Amino acid sequence: MASALRVALRGSNRDRSRPSLRIVAPPLCFAVAVAAYAVGVFSVAGGVVFVPFDAAALGVVVAVGLAYRRDGLLAAWGTVYAALLGYSAVHYLLGLSGRSLVERAAAFLSPDGLVFLGVEALVFGTVAWLVGTLAAVGVDRIRERREPASASSTAREEN
Repeated sequence: MASALRVALRGSNRDRSRPSLRIVAPPLCFAVAVAAYAVGVFSVAGGVVFVPFDAAALGVVVAVGLAYRRDGLLAAWGTVYAALLGYSAVHYLLGLSGRSLVERAAAFLSPDGLVFLGVEALVFGTVAWLVGTLAAVGVDRIRERREPASASSTAREEN
């Protein structure tokens, strides 16, 4: 049971020959979200924003890709959280121009906002991980079905 939980949280992809995307993905998602919101590629429609769609979508897409590679829930949660945090950084640090830098930093680092982003990341990251994992399992099953069929056709051609 403990090993199944470990595999779910950390993933089963243990290829150590290349830099791990699960380590690179969260800071990269944060940087992309900050840059995209700062230059206007991502935008907020207005009103009260509970879930910044563009940042959430960025994090979910990357988390699905990580899950497809067999990375775990921790990577999915961290990636979605980093993307949402990127939106929050732009909103508080660049968007509240009427306040001092200390007030903007305090608003950005407020525990209630960080916890709220964490809850969003848990929900979206879990869904993304499930989608990516199910996609990987589905692709593996399709490949398994094709291998015996191609092996039998190859054996017929040799005879």
